[in-house]
Amino acid sequence: MDLASLIGNIAVWLLVLSAMMQGVGIMPYIDAASALIVVFGSLGAVMIAYKMEQVKLLGKLFGVVFKPQIFDYQELIKKLVDFAMAARRDGILSLETAASQEENEFLKKGLMMAVDGNEPDTVRELLEIEIEEMSNRHKANGSIFGKWGGYAGAYGLIGTLVGLVAMLVNMSDPSAIGPAMAVALLTTMYGAMIANMITGPMESKLDIRNSDEVMAMTIMVEGIVAIQAGDNPRVLEQKLLAYLAPGERKSQFD
Repeated sequence: MDLASLIGNIAVWLLVLSAMMQGVGIMPYIDAASALIVVFGSLGAVMIAYKMEQVKLLGKLFGVVFKPQIFDYQELIKKLVDFAMAARRDGILSLETAASQEENEFLKKGLMMAVDGNEPDTVRELLEIEIEEMSNRHKANGSIFGKWGGYAGAYGLIGTLVGLVAMLVNMSDPSAIGPAMAVALLTTMYGAMIANMITGPMESKLDIRNSDEVMAMTIMVEGIVAIQAGDNPRVLEQKLLAYLAPGERKSQFD
């Protein structure tokens, strides 16, 4: 569980709801017409803008925000260095068994390509293509939240105009002015809340998740190609540790 996402969401909602409670309470801020326009209107726009397969991923993407795949870069580097040591000692073909048992499919694929004797440039090219396409898919899926936030703000404006028109039409009826004004104001508020409390932060967090996975896969590519080239394990370790922040670098040779 990502504590930052969890604590941040709880804090944001508690602060906003507490501020509402300090005033007139929660109920005046609840309006069915405003919710229909902003929440369901913006979701409908998302469905128009994206394929159904992407829209179906919304629930899964929420899960990625709060419970991401964890990458232990230090452990990954150690594993690659161990592979390099075994390859220098017993030859790269000795990695076939370990490669076939590897749980990470990307690392398994790269190691098997190296064991099968493919050219290093070919291995790098194919793996980098896979990284690029994976990143493009992640960005496309994550952009749903950005678009949703944009649509929510736009539908908030539409709701404001709807409420203002209703208010102007019923100026002679004082009892109708209040509900129309509520729609005009609350739709804007709902749009701002969706964009800044839900979709915007989630799009940013998904971008971070994508960067984390890309870095892990990049480390794997560099490790695989270096193993195939027969690089010294110590040199390989220093090369891979360069991807980490100075405070995170721990050499197994120290």
